[in-house]
Amino acid sequence: MIITLKKDARLADIETLTENLLDEGFHFETVQGHHYTVLHVLGDTTTFDAKKLYAYDAVERVINIQEPFIRAHKKNQPEKTRIAFDTFTIGDRDPVIIAGPCSIESEEQIMSVAKTVSEGGAHILRGGAYKPRTSPYAFQGLKLEGLKLLHKASKHYNLVNISEIVSVNDLPHFEDYVDIIQVGARNMQNYELLKALGKSTKPIMLKRGFGNTIEEWLMSAEYIMNEGNENVILCERGIRTFETYTRSTLDISSVLAIKELSHLPVFVDPSHAAGRWELVEGLSKASIAAGADGLMIEVHPNPERALSDGAQSLKPQKFTQLMESLQKIIAALK
Repeated sequence: MIITLKKDARLADIETLTENLLDEGFHFETVQGHHYTVLHVLGDTTTFDAKKLYAYDAVERVINIQEPFIRAHKKNQPEKTRIAFDTFTIGDRDPVIIAGPCSIESEEQIMSVAKTVSEGGAHILRGGAYKPRTSPYAFQGLKLEGLKLLHKASKHYNLVNISEIVSVNDLPHFEDYVDIIQVGARNMQNYELLKALGKSTKPIMLKRGFGNTIEEWLMSAEYIMNEGNENVILCERGIRTFETYTRSTLDISSVLAIKELSHLPVFVDPSHAAGRWELVEGLSKASIAAGADGLMIEVHPNPERALSDGAQSLKPQKFTQLMESLQKIIAALK
């Protein structure tokens, strides 16, 4: 950590700062420049809140060299995280495909989609049972009954399943019926929920908040891992920019950044990023080419009548075509 002192800092204020740094267990070297005095602070600053140093009158600027995420950082675990299931492994060489409807609407619907995605080559069946919606009047999901239907459909077609949790109170139901627990963008910084999931036995998929930086995303993963659950999967779903043609702006560069910074697997959700079904195939190909460990694709048998996110959902035939085209990209990368 590097602390730049103000030009007119009083000696008494500097002494207060340095004494408190020593009390925190740090050592430092003082470098006197032509215009500024700089303190090179030595020691582990990963758990130290550097922002609080601005409370000192003597401090002009603070640069924290160490990243604040410890467990999620690649330098602390060079080997890539892999999460194994019976028939596939997340974080292995081949990308893993998650597919299914935004919302579980009925047994007939989820069974139909499960059949489609299973035959198309998907590994994981997605389906929302508890739906956090912008409008309180929109469909909120079938809740526990939806989880039971998801569980039934996934087991019938020998698929792993995933669903989004919105409340700590529902965690026991997810432990009973869900294989992978998803944290949506709105809850990426719901720290009490993240800490509870850190005690779960299930893998956690953590979606990036649409207004959050990569560092904030990794720090949320750190909350889960700090409680003991190392099986975290990251998912890029687009960030909010000035663009209005798409629902969000898919940040493909985040896949490369995560690969550079972390050992955690990273997926991409092109459906939520685009908000338009016709863009999903191109964004899916780009994501796999960039090195994503998997995709999350929304599929619905009748998008025109979907109770949520129909505009970004692929019809069964389109999903089958997408899977065929992805195989060409995957084969070319091997």
